[in-house]
Amino acid sequence: MKLTMASSPHNHSHKSLTRLMLTVIAACIPGLIAQVFFFGTGVLIQLALAFVAVTAFEAAVMLIRKRPVWPALSDGSAWLTAVLLALSIPPFAPWWIVIIGCLFSIVIVKQLYGGLGFNLFNPAMAAYVLLLVSFPVQMTAWLPITDLASNPIGFTEQLRLIFTDFTSTGYSLDQVRAGIDGTTMATPLDTIKTDVAHGLTVSESMQKPIFNEWAGQGWMWVNLGFLAGGLYLLKEKVINWHIPVSFIGSLALCSAIGYIAAPGTAPGTVFHLLSGATMMGAFFIATDPVSASTTNKGRLIYGALIGLFVYLIRTFGGFPDAVAFAVLLLNIAVPLIDYYTQPRTYGHGAVK
Repeated sequence: MKLTMASSPHNHSHKSLTRLMLTVIAACIPGLIAQVFFFGTGVLIQLALAFVAVTAFEAAVMLIRKRPVWPALSDGSAWLTAVLLALSIPPFAPWWIVIIGCLFSIVIVKQLYGGLGFNLFNPAMAAYVLLLVSFPVQMTAWLPITDLASNPIGFTEQLRLIFTDFTSTGYSLDQVRAGIDGTTMATPLDTIKTDVAHGLTVSESMQKPIFNEWAGQGWMWVNLGFLAGGLYLLKEKVINWHIPVSFIGSLALCSAIGYIAAPGTAPGTVFHLLSGATMMGAFFIATDPVSASTTNKGRLIYGALIGLFVYLIRTFGGFPDAVAFAVLLLNIAVPLIDYYTQPRTYGHGAVK
């Protein structure tokens, strides 16, 4: 019998790698449904583009490396990257945005380092940060949610906007944004940050129609959808509880302290937990078994620091949401965290 030593992560579950990846993709469905319901079928178009792109790029790299194509595709890791990236991109972003993101995530972040198990960073989040920094206009082009729009955009028009940047009547995406009830295209996190910078209080800002009494319209349900999917992953033992619990606990603690210290300019805990990519980050991104910490104590530290950085960047940074930046920063620190949190080996210290 021939044994082969492979790179981490070493899976101790009875489930195959393909089944684990497909389980995580399936757990994204509640969040996906909420996102489609509130932001339109453009989400599905971006998802289809991402699936095609990651499949093509993964296959191309395997052919260049003279490796079998189907085993690399069938493990499902590239498809999971496609799902996470597509759900992070505005539904009406131009088609080339998701293509560039998929190219960078698969070819540069994943395969250039040797493929699955060798990448230092979360591929989807590394691609998201690249796109956000390089194309900030396209990556912040979120329209108001569907039920705020007086003239919802049909599927055909969404296709035209994504592939041509114009509707059938000749309106650009900027003109479409300007024509939807005059409602801001900013996300709730961005709206709060901008309004506070202009002297408004949080309570005054949250009177805008983009908010409800708890968080942003639509975004609250998207986060609850990913929370439901994350709990399913915990139930199936696909992920460990340490990272999501420490992430959410740290963000909740920081936001509570911030609200107590400055209630007029700091949103409350519920707002932070149900806005942006909080729940998707806690259960689907930070828990990436390749780029996350691998010890239980390390996972607690890793998740808590991500929660801290998310709060600090949201509050004091130049970007409204911070999950991708926080995850990448802690990906860099994983070797150091794992080094100092290695469990004591059996019998260690018994012999003088």
